[in-house]
Amino acid sequence: MQVTETLSQGLKREFQVSLAAHELEERLNSELSTLKDKAQIKGFRPGKVPVAHLRKLYGRSVMADVLQNAVNEANQQIVKEHNLKLALEPKVEFPGEQSVVERALDAKADLSFNVALEVLPTFELADLSDVSLTKLVAKPSDAEIDEAITRMASSNRAFAPREEGAAAETGDRVTIDFLGRIDGVAFDGGTGEGIDLELGSGSFIPGFEDQLVGAKVGDQRVVKATFPESYGAENLAGKDAEFDVTVTAIQAPGETKIDDELAKGFGMDSLEKLKEAVSSAIGSDFEAQSRRRLKKELLDALDGKYAFELPPSLVHQEFAAVWAQVEQDLKTREKTFEDEGTTEEKATAEYRKIAERRVRLGLVLAQVGETADIKVSDDEVNQALIARVRQYPGQEQQVWDFYRKNAQALAELRAPLFEEKVVDHVLAQVKLVEEPVSKEALFADEEDASAPAETSAPAQDETASTGNDEALPAVAKAD
Repeated sequence: MQVTETLSQGLKREFQVSLAAHELEERLNSELSTLKDKAQIKGFRPGKVPVAHLRKLYGRSVMADVLQNAVNEANQQIVKEHNLKLALEPKVEFPGEQSVVERALDAKADLSFNVALEVLPTFELADLSDVSLTKLVAKPSDAEIDEAITRMASSNRAFAPREEGAAAETGDRVTIDFLGRIDGVAFDGGTGEGIDLELGSGSFIPGFEDQLVGAKVGDQRVVKATFPESYGAENLAGKDAEFDVTVTAIQAPGETKIDDELAKGFGMDSLEKLKEAVSSAIGSDFEAQSRRRLKKELLDALDGKYAFELPPSLVHQEFAAVWAQVEQDLKTREKTFEDEGTTEEKATAEYRKIAERRVRLGLVLAQVGETADIKVSDDEVNQALIARVRQYPGQEQQVWDFYRKNAQALAELRAPLFEEKVVDHVLAQVKLVEEPVSKEALFADEEDASAPAETSAPAQDETASTGNDEALPAVAKAD
């Protein structure tokens, strides 16, 4: 096998690989000789099948394997001899003339093919000693803790049937049967029986609950409501619907008591212990938001430190993923670029910059992780897998088996763990100043949760969260 470099331009490399006819013949005979000892063909004893006969029967299919092995061998040789780090899998191109390939498959002619690839850029890691970042720190106030405990108490309060003939009031729990229609046609998720609904809770789509205030047991009402434009089911978003509703029971809420007994209902010894637990939980939420903002600030700083050529294929791949998300979002919301105050051309340019930023930061974090020898242990991946499994009640074994049998899926669990470790490593190299702020300031100016992630796969080369709302009727999914 002869390998010759034919192009070295920027991050692009091309090589020509040549296999002489006699080498193809040798490789084919070697494979057939191996096959001879295993083949079981009628009329021949095991191991006694003539190679010529095997070639007649299986020559073409075996030669296909020979060529695939040659391609793999050539790729490995190219990477090793030239010390390359590939951005994507090499692209192999065989001669376009079919007769040339046919003769090579019969080992009667030489065969040459081209290997085109893109390599990762090389760059020096920047000095971060001049980078100063601000970490916003918020602590839960007594009012926020009390508000959370009040909500917990309300959600766990007892309900008792109202007296016969009483009308439902806001705060009451009504039990209803309903059938929903759009343009007179029933729709999936629009039917429910024996559904408990707390009036005023906002559990159902806007306007639904208000029209049941004043209803009595046995009442049948036609409730008219409109699904939000941002509704998760595309076929229902923005649609007007009518629901035939029958009220089968009405219960009034009992007194809400916030005391030690309430705390015991949540597994706490006292109300004071419950407050401590709630404070800790809220504090964890605040810390997670602080981390998100700090990470965004860090990535902005890193983005300003680096400028190097990016592999075009990686950028194209990343842009395609980002753009698909943008188009799906517009389709779901039934919007156009003009509705968003822009044009497709301007949006394309904007999101291409986002794709470039993601690839650049991914490459930077990948090199930081490699230089620092940052690893993610199997135990850490297992813990992440256990957390993922818990998100699918009733399907734990299926989810566990899926990840255990799917290397790519496991890699997707490992990737964010690796990235967070790298971020921690980088944060240790910059000056960090804590700034106490309010909850409102901490959560102000949050980016759209559907926006693309800050980094792309290269940062994670160290190698959905779902609730149970599908069990609920569609009308109960307010957003």
